Amino acid sequence: MKAFNGFRSGVNLGGWFSQCVHTEEHYDSFIKDEDFAVIRSWGADHVRVPVDHELLEDDRGNPRESGYERLERTVKHCRANGLNMIIDLHKAAGFSFDPNEGETGFFDSEAYQRRFYALWESIAERFARYADVLAFELLNEVTEKEYCDAWNRIAGECIGRIRRYAPDIPILVGGYYHNSAVSVKDIRVPLDGGIVYNFHCYEPLIFTHQGAYWMETMDRSFRIPVGATFGEMDEAGKRMLNGTSAGVDALPNDGVLTSGYFEDFMREAVLTAERDGVPLYCGEYGVIDLASPEDALKWYGMITAAFEKYDIGRAAWSYRRMDFGLSDERMDGVRGELIRILFGRTKQEIE
Repeated sequence: MKAFNGFRSGVNLGGWFSQCVHTEEHYDSFIKDEDFAVIRSWGADHVRVPVDHELLEDDRGNPRESGYERLERTVKHCRANGLNMIIDLHKAAGFSFDPNEGETGFFDSEAYQRRFYALWESIAERFARYADVLAFELLNEVTEKEYCDAWNRIAGECIGRIRRYAPDIPILVGGYYHNSAVSVKDIRVPLDGGIVYNFHCYEPLIFTHQGAYWMETMDRSFRIPVGATFGEMDEAGKRMLNGTSAGVDALPNDGVLTSGYFEDFMREAVLTAERDGVPLYCGEYGVIDLASPEDALKWYGMITAAFEKYDIGRAAWSYRRMDFGLSDERMDGVRGELIRILFGRTKQEIE
């Protein structure tokens, strides 16, 4: 499969310019200049930077110059520390992946779509000169499959508009069901040599999101080990994932997670990317901070083995806090091994 050079193993800076209170005080304090050097010392080659549209435009869609200045400083910090960077539009006017906000007309509204195109044209025009370090991600986690055709049309139009300003910057495109791997086969956009197919992986969801407070049907006290059987995960998923399975219902009840589980999960997306001659990238993967650090470490080891087998670039969710923080204190006891797994660095190299 075609490699996504420069974007092999990275980390998300979630919660900085997205899913946050959009104030100057927050922007100044959540991520500091020195964090880029820390991330590079881990062995990462890039960061994915989720950006809500509120950073870059006001309520009427007019540019916020202060936001563009912050984003440009971020690009420069990355370049100075030998990191590449993905600008991920996490939320757009009329659309959010968050079920508490949701889709509010984006796929039916020409006005919202024109605003989306204008925002990306502005980003492309301003940042085209950073093609040596940048990639663009059009939109984070389209939700429902019913939006597939509209999204393919919108994405294709947006790619054409970006290319007028930034002909060489890679453009990442994901699909429905929150960028599920199963949606990659239905991506239909112009393949101009710079397209990257994008998916996310939090499977099995009942493990990676155990006790998640933002999921309405989840028991916040629920815990399950990484070594639980598929039967146990399936039963728990049907109870706490709104009546659906944990994604393991077709597997033997006495089976357990291995790297083979993730290989099977990704295989169809891999075959699609190989057919279309594009790289495949996993923009988010991770384990909630309610799981034990030791169990999280095992999960990361298994999914990384699958990434390596298929040569899939990826960015872990997330660097700090956001319920998945890799740099949080709770991970101190396993961080050396975690960094070795995620970025291929030994403890001695890090020190």
